[in-house]
Amino acid sequence: MARGLNKLTAISVRTAAPGKYSDGGGLWLFKRPDGGGQWFLRFTIHGRRREMGLGSVSDVSLKAARHAADAARTVARANKDPIKERDRQSREAASSIHLLKDIALDAFESRKAELKGDGKAGRWFTPLELHVLPKLGNIPVAEIDQKDIRDTLAPIWHTKADTARKAMNRLGLCLKHAAALGLTVDLQATDKARALLGRTRHKSQNIPALPWIDVPAFYASLDAGSVTHLALRLLILTGIRSGPLRFLRQEQLDGDIWTIPGEAMKGRKDATPDFRIPLSGEALAVIEQAQRHARGGYLFPSARKGVISDATMARHMEREGMEARPHGFRSSLRDWLAETTDAPHDVAETMLGHTVGGTVERAYRRTDFLEQRRILLERWANHVTGNSGQVVALLRGQSS
Repeated sequence: MARGLNKLTAISVRTAAPGKYSDGGGLWLFKRPDGGGQWFLRFTIHGRRREMGLGSVSDVSLKAARHAADAARTVARANKDPIKERDRQSREAASSIHLLKDIALDAFESRKAELKGDGKAGRWFTPLELHVLPKLGNIPVAEIDQKDIRDTLAPIWHTKADTARKAMNRLGLCLKHAAALGLTVDLQATDKARALLGRTRHKSQNIPALPWIDVPAFYASLDAGSVTHLALRLLILTGIRSGPLRFLRQEQLDGDIWTIPGEAMKGRKDATPDFRIPLSGEALAVIEQAQRHARGGYLFPSARKGVISDATMARHMEREGMEARPHGFRSSLRDWLAETTDAPHDVAETMLGHTVGGTVERAYRRTDFLEQRRILLERWANHVTGNSGQVVALLRGQSS
């Protein structure tokens, strides 16, 4: 037995009066007046004297306290702080109980404010919910590695490349979120998984579109005055994406101008200017009819709550036996512009809300071609309503 160690006995620990008693080697017993007591270890590390609690006498025996003290001294001899090492081990142990499904939900909640509509559409979380969490959701996030990710996404990596890409990106954000919470995770796991999966072979397919020559017949069939019919009519007349149209609010309308907030436009940032759409006479007539259905400030509400969905418009076209989809009307308009007008490229692309030119070019070009687009959209309205098939010649030098 080393000199100065193991001074106490099990009996002396049990019968000791209130006070502090040394067992040697820095191990101490503090006995309280109520009969209870506490073990603690005194040690010096990096020139600082510290005290480390080892538990109560009711839970930790003298023998166990000595083992704990020996382990802590070994850590200190390695020039490490036993208290910090114990805390680190506790964090690592705790990280094993944080399941990916819980981390994913927490990451989603923390990002809602920066997502369009607070993420209510579900587009951020859906790739995880459908393709990742069913297999990895109940696994501790600290245990997930590139092989787990590869095996999870391999079935859709080539067949649903865009969905797989989104799922991989969301999973990477979840791992970063876990790391920010202090959990031990492999932040390179998604990059390693991509390397294992290889490049996708899937080729993206264009959304089926109705030929512009056939648009008038379909437009004429939308004559019920329902929310679905009116939404499809305005979608055709403006060439806008369905998202901004479905969330159209009364306050966005000012005369014959519809102003869409910049953050609501796909691929645009909060600092991007709002996007103005000149409304043709036919578009204004459609909006007037839609006013009868307005609810909660939205012109195209759903039957239950919120606004009409893109799927509702798509299902109507499916029931009509059409392969084309609502988004395809943007292609119909673009083809009409290319084949029947002399509209400059910049004007035609701006009509679809596309960003045209580089950063410097956009900084110097202050026009949004509003008046040129007004003329073209009026002609387009004449075409889709069957009133005109004339070719438009737009002067390239004209500006708003």
